[in-house]
Amino acid sequence: MRCPKCSSSQDKVIDSREAREGHAIRRRRECMKCGFRFTTYEIVEREELRVVKRNGARQNFDREKLLSGLRKACEKRPVKMEQIEQLADDIANELEEEGYREIPSTVIGAKVMRGLEAIDHVAYVRYASVYRQFEDVGEFIDEIKSLDSRRSRDSSQEELFH
Repeated sequence: MRCPKCSSSQDKVIDSREAREGHAIRRRRECMKCGFRFTTYEIVEREELRVVKRNGARQNFDREKLLSGLRKACEKRPVKMEQIEQLADDIANELEEEGYREIPSTVIGAKVMRGLEAIDHVAYVRYASVYRQFEDVGEFIDEIKSLDSRRSRDSSQEELFH
């Protein structure tokens, strides 16, 4: 590892700890030449997940792009940034666990919608309007009615168990 200050490749590890919930190792290093201390992270290198877009184009899965879409859907809503980041992590982990090498963007979109529906209904409808490419107000109304009927069905089932 090269020192960010003097570019020397001579360093020693002075501390190692688990980071990012066990998905990385944080190493505190000290340059043997100049004494500068810096931190590095070691993570498992994974095979790139490819997303197959609606038009057939393929691109690498980008967690930041997923996070950006979630942020836009939740903008000006009472949703904490931690919830948004956790949803992005959950979706990325789920895709990894399922072992996909290529995945249709529609599968990712469905996972996002399921997650947003549990967090915030307005964010869900916002995302659905872009994801499903609503053409008119009627489609918005249909989606809201569908959401409302699912919610009332879930609450009536909850009452059966109380």
